[in-house]
Amino acid sequence: MDKVTLLPAPQLFDSFLDSSYIPEGQDKYTLRNRQVTPPDGGWRHLRSDEIERLVKNQNTAMSWDNIMVSDPFDPNMVKNNEFYGMVRIGRVTADGLQFHDLKLPCGITNSSIHSCDIGNDCAIHDVHYLSHYIIGDRCMLFNVQEMSCTDHAKFGNGIIKDGEDEHVRVWMEIMNETGSRRVMPFDGMLAADAYMWAKFIDDEPLQQRLAAITQASMDSRRGYYGTVGQGVVIKNSWILKDVKIGDCCYIKGASKLKNITINSSEGEPTQIGENVVLVNGIVGYGCRIFYSCIAVKFVLGCHSNLKYGARLIDSYMGDNSTISCCEVLNNLIFPAHEQHHNNSFLIASLVKGQSNLAAGATIGSNHNSRANDNEIEAGRGFWPGLCTSVKHSCKFASFTMLAKADYPSEMNIPLPFSLVSNDAKTNELVVMPAYWWLYNMYAMARNNWKFQTRDSRRQKLQNIEFDAYAPDSMEEALNALKLLEVWTAKAMLRQHGGQAEMDYRQLRNYGHKLLLGDRGVVDDLDVLGEQMEKSHRRVRIRHVYEAYHAYRDMLVYYAVRNMMQYLTQHPDATFVSMSAELDGVRQREWLNFGGQLMMMDDVDSLRQDIRDGVLDTWAKIHERYNQIWQHYPIDKLRHAYLTLKFVIGTDVINSDQWQRVLDEALRIQHYICEQVRETRRKDYDNIFRRATYRNEEEFRAAHGELDDNSFIRQIGRETEDFCNQINQLRKRIG
Repeated sequence: MDKVTLLPAPQLFDSFLDSSYIPEGQDKYTLRNRQVTPPDGGWRHLRSDEIERLVKNQNTAMSWDNIMVSDPFDPNMVKNNEFYGMVRIGRVTADGLQFHDLKLPCGITNSSIHSCDIGNDCAIHDVHYLSHYIIGDRCMLFNVQEMSCTDHAKFGNGIIKDGEDEHVRVWMEIMNETGSRRVMPFDGMLAADAYMWAKFIDDEPLQQRLAAITQASMDSRRGYYGTVGQGVVIKNSWILKDVKIGDCCYIKGASKLKNITINSSEGEPTQIGENVVLVNGIVGYGCRIFYSCIAVKFVLGCHSNLKYGARLIDSYMGDNSTISCCEVLNNLIFPAHEQHHNNSFLIASLVKGQSNLAAGATIGSNHNSRANDNEIEAGRGFWPGLCTSVKHSCKFASFTMLAKADYPSEMNIPLPFSLVSNDAKTNELVVMPAYWWLYNMYAMARNNWKFQTRDSRRQKLQNIEFDAYAPDSMEEALNALKLLEVWTAKAMLRQHGGQAEMDYRQLRNYGHKLLLGDRGVVDDLDVLGEQMEKSHRRVRIRHVYEAYHAYRDMLVYYAVRNMMQYLTQHPDATFVSMSAELDGVRQREWLNFGGQLMMMDDVDSLRQDIRDGVLDTWAKIHERYNQIWQHYPIDKLRHAYLTLKFVIGTDVINSDQWQRVLDEALRIQHYICEQVRETRRKDYDNIFRRATYRNEEEFRAAHGELDDNSFIRQIGRETEDFCNQINQLRKRIG
């Protein structure tokens, strides 16, 4: 237990930095002076009349010689304060500051100031202990209990300072509870950084280089002061210790902020509200953290929200995400994640963004051994339903939806856009592939739109692929075609009394013929999935024929949309010239790097350059991400073109085939438009949704007319534009 010790009087207010940590030729103010921009005209010592007025105003100082001010300085606005150490004060006048309904006069009253620099036109009132901070211009500090900074402050970064032991380093233990994937948080950390560091734990040279790069990203010398940017408002808060605060941040009623960097700017201000506790972390630009939230050992991406008692521990939460009323431990969460219902529980998982956890969802909460929980990996668009319980270890393809159930066993669901359910009556796991495309098109199309329109970041440091039809999900769809072919072939063979001697290729060919043939034949089959659940029960695949054709339509649509964009941007290009440029070998392995999709070749090159020291700072690594992002459109286009060749089964697409592909694209676009309206219309035709309304007029007043729905109308316009572009592009087939 720490003990209260007695300090000699000289050390009481002059022991911030031990002399052993001051390099030769420097003094205890060297680093402080580098952090401060002097006011115009510089600082000066107090005049005798100013000291007299300050004393009459009940101010005290260890030495008035250590109090410096700049002009103009009105001593009448400085009352009932205690000053210790060297304090430098910017412009002080009889003017005041206002933020919302808070109005305060400029100056300093009823406060204890220890070795601080205070900017121009600040209002500091009832701050009981303000120690070793540099306060920017036009800041309002009102009713703050303690605001201090130590000589070894790291502001949430996972580094150690000179003379510190390794055990004090802060690690963030993401993706599982064992700490085997732990990473060092740092200011500016992207979801891509956390993923690379945590995923490739078997690459020891990479691990060592990333640790060294992070340690070198900050000065290890002791003696840096805490900083408060311009236009910051802090009121009615308790403890702020070792905190770095950006411009225009608003903090009201916070309980404890310790070892934190809070990024904020005039264009992207961050707000922290009542009873919030933040310890050992980084807060991104434009964040909102309110109402009794707790976050410990964390990184919060830009424009993300913690609300209503949320608990975020040992986790990275990506940009544009919201978590409320729930517990989130040991996770890596990519951008655009939503989890805002009570009792949700997300533990030891990799969630790859564009996800939504419903109320009562308990993901990874059930221990199924005496060891720590292992891991769950969920692709983009993961959506577990109400009161869903999922055990470790599980893996889900992109846009997997889980129906409400207690799933008893580990799962590996490789079929994207699926609906998974647990049939307790028959004791079967039931999977409906391509469910989103077949029965939930309104939500699928709206997701593509909403993620982009809700991206309010001004500085888009993390590159994000928001399109549901992208190389990662489309490779999963291609794999799903192969699996459905094999499983359908096996179902037909079982129906005929046994298994014929067929290898994998023969099974695929047989299943392909069946799925392109008579639908009635396939619908009568009992198609079973394989290696999808750790159990001895059956995994039943529903609507196989529809799903197979839905996946093929997705792939054609994905290909044509990308090629249309290319041909529109290159007026001189033709289908022939485009085909010649794009031909090659399809890249089958794509990684979701924090929301940015990368080919495995690019990832391998990135890792090698980090190991070799070519990329020796995080700034250079981020620049490489941007370079990869710059050529991503052509990489995606090439993947789309080669995917189309695979689907139609040809090495060269001739003009007749191009015409048929465009015809297919038109049909698919009209299908999307119709299904968007149809899936929304179900809400209007559902008599139970109407039960709470007195009459038709009340229902229409609440929901509006179906055809007035703004998103349905938007899809209608997009369909018309799509058709016009297709008809224009037909002329360029040659």
